[in-house]
Amino acid sequence: MWQKLLRESSFFMVLLRYDRDLAAQARAGRCPHCGAAVHFARYLRKPRGAPTGVPPDYDLRDSFCCSREGCRKRLLPPSLRFFARRVYLGPVFVLVSAMVNGITEKRAMALRELVGVSRRTLERWRKWWRELFPRSEFWRAARGRFALAPAPSCLPASLVERFGEPGSGGCALAALKFLLPLSGGPRCPMEG
Repeated sequence: MWQKLLRESSFFMVLLRYDRDLAAQARAGRCPHCGAAVHFARYLRKPRGAPTGVPPDYDLRDSFCCSREGCRKRLLPPSLRFFARRVYLGPVFVLVSAMVNGITEKRAMALRELVGVSRRTLERWRKWWRELFPRSEFWRAARGRFALAPAPSCLPASLVERFGEPGSGGCALAALKFLLPLSGGPRCPMEG
């Protein structure tokens, strides 16, 4: 159900525009540690899973550094494209994980063909969603936003489906926005 969306470069370009807006907000701000101005830079990531048709600058991650000598703390704005330090793009990590409900050989081969992810990686992602994510500080606080909390045994599919019609761009975008605090920004409550 998410396969079509993961092949659409237009969806990934929407995420790029959101990320640029988030970076502009961070750039307009000050260093959260000392209040000084911040310097802007982009660095090259080598994310996996992007569809054909996204421009080369899609792999650039916006970053900031405090301008004050002695502080020089880094500020990484939240991102809908990048999920913490993961190699695969955020939508790939979330949506492919949502498609995996019991990893059969056939399903693993189809996902490898779609985005290049190995069965071993799928198993690792499944463990993260089923064991680590439910224990995270973020999830313990955020699950209360739902009238009926998504079932931990079916994460992330049970979470993503709370945001609308499965397979739709709007549903995926809303789920990624919900998970934004986990994207590796200044207050990322959990990496893994």
